[in-house]
Amino acid sequence: MIVRIMGEGQLDLSEADLDLLNDFDRTIESAIESGDEDAFRRALHDLLERVRTDGKPLADAALEPSQFILPPADSTMDEVRAMLGDEGLIPDVR
Repeated sequence: MIVRIMGEGQLDLSEADLDLLNDFDRTIESAIESGDEDAFRRALHDLLERVRTDGKPLADAALEPSQFILPPADSTMDEVRAMLGDEGLIPDVR
C-alpha cells in the first residue's frame, strides 16, 4: 500500500502494517477528542516514524496513487481533525 506523508513523499508499506497503523490512528483520534496535546504529539510522531521505518520510499518522480495521506509532523490538532474522516486517517481497506 502506498502512503504519502505530506511534505515528505510516498512510501510503500506492506499490508501487514495496516493493523499497527490503525492502532496509532485510534490513539491520535482519542487524543484529539480529549484535547490531550502531549498524547497527540506522541501518537503522530509514532505513526509517522513507523511509516518511515517500515516503508520503502518511492522515487520522487513516481506518481503512484496514495491509499493514505498523512499529515506532516508539525501539524496541529485542528489541522489533523480537519483531515479525519469517519474512519480516521487510515481506514481499514480490507
